[in-house]
Amino acid sequence: MKANYKNWVPKGMILAFFGVALLLFILAAAAGCLVPTGILRALLLILLITGGLIFFGLGIWSLMMYRAFDYNGTRQMARQIIEGTASYVKLPEGGSCLDIGCGSGALGIAVAKRNPGARVIGIDRWGREYASFSKALCEGNAEAEGVSNICFRKGDALHLDFPDESFDAVTSNYVYHNIPSHDRQAILLETLRTLKKGGSFAIHDIFSVSKYGDMKAFLQRLRDMGYQRAELIDTTQGMFMEKGEAGWMALSGSAILTGVK
Repeated sequence: MKANYKNWVPKGMILAFFGVALLLFILAAAAGCLVPTGILRALLLILLITGGLIFFGLGIWSLMMYRAFDYNGTRQMARQIIEGTASYVKLPEGGSCLDIGCGSGALGIAVAKRNPGARVIGIDRWGREYASFSKALCEGNAEAEGVSNICFRKGDALHLDFPDESFDAVTSNYVYHNIPSHDRQAILLETLRTLKKGGSFAIHDIFSVSKYGDMKAFLQRLRDMGYQRAELIDTTQGMFMEKGEAGWMALSGSAILTGVK
């Protein structure tokens, strides 16, 4: 049995982009044959062909993204990100870690494998937008990896069902930027609320100004709150991806927020 961590780029989305493009091109061909020559036909052709090209381009882009993040492909960016983020987590014997937005279980399982004497809890809402991800998938992947020190449950990143200072570490990978919010820094604070004094955190996401606001000010805020260390490590300068690669993937601003409380 082999673990199946899926791909965060859904195959259905790729097929939908190409399907819409094909439909628009067919409609353009039909309009060219059936609509009388004139301004209306010209406008229809422009709109339909332009729309078809846009969706075809989106299809190509999403297919390239899928290949880059494929665990079994050549690039295997997802594997590099997971293993790289997990390497920042060192748990004490008998310690615990909360992985938020665990998806298919990849990051939580990687942390559990690196810290066999600790316990990891992975939570996720497993919504319709990622229908192929589920609690059963996570559990199957843990079994396939031979990892028994991890469990999975439903949870909400906005309102974590855990008391303050419950965990020795908290982790997350590419989750919070997907949550509709005008204040994602508040989501980070809700996560860090569950971290014990002296505990560590490693959160990988797209920390752009448009999504998170001023992260330098946020880091200073953490230090003012008494955090021993807080830093943002750019992962787009060759760590997980090159700057140009991050640009075409729309992942500019990717970084690991890490430190110690």
